[in-house]
Amino acid sequence: MNASMLSYILFSCLLLSVQAEYCGVREIIRYTQRLLDENSVSCPCRQTATSSCSCLPIPERGHELACFADGTKHLMENTSSNPVITRLYWTFQALLDRSLCKRLAHSDQCQYETKGNVKEFLKKILTTYQEIDK
Repeated sequence: MNASMLSYILFSCLLLSVQAEYCGVREIIRYTQRLLDENSVSCPCRQTATSSCSCLPIPERGHELACFADGTKHLMENTSSNPVITRLYWTFQALLDRSLCKRLAHSDQCQYETKGNVKEFLKKILTTYQEIDK
C-alpha cells in the first residue's frame, strides 16, 4: 500500500467521522493552489473536440459542488495520472454525496453558462473556497 492510498483512506475516514459542517476548505485551497502552480500553461478553451485543452464548467451560484465534481472527474479521466486531481475529485464527490458543506447550496446537477480552461476552472474553485474561509 503506497502513501497516497493510505492518505486517501485516512482522509475518507476523517470525512466519515465528521458529521457537522465540513467543507474541506483548507485542503481544497491547498490542493487547488498546488495545481495552479503546476499549470503555468493556460491554453484557451475551445468547444471543438480538436483542441487539446479541456473545457470545464464554470458553475452558476448554487451548483458549485456538482460542477467541481464533474470538472475534476473530467480532468482525472483526460489528463495523465495526478494524485492531487484525484484527491480533489473524491473530496468534492464525498461532500456532494453526504451534503456535508452547508455553505455551498446543494444541487446534484451542474449548471453553468460558460466553460473555461483548466486554469479558469481551478481559479473558480479557489475563489469559491476562499470566500467560505473568510
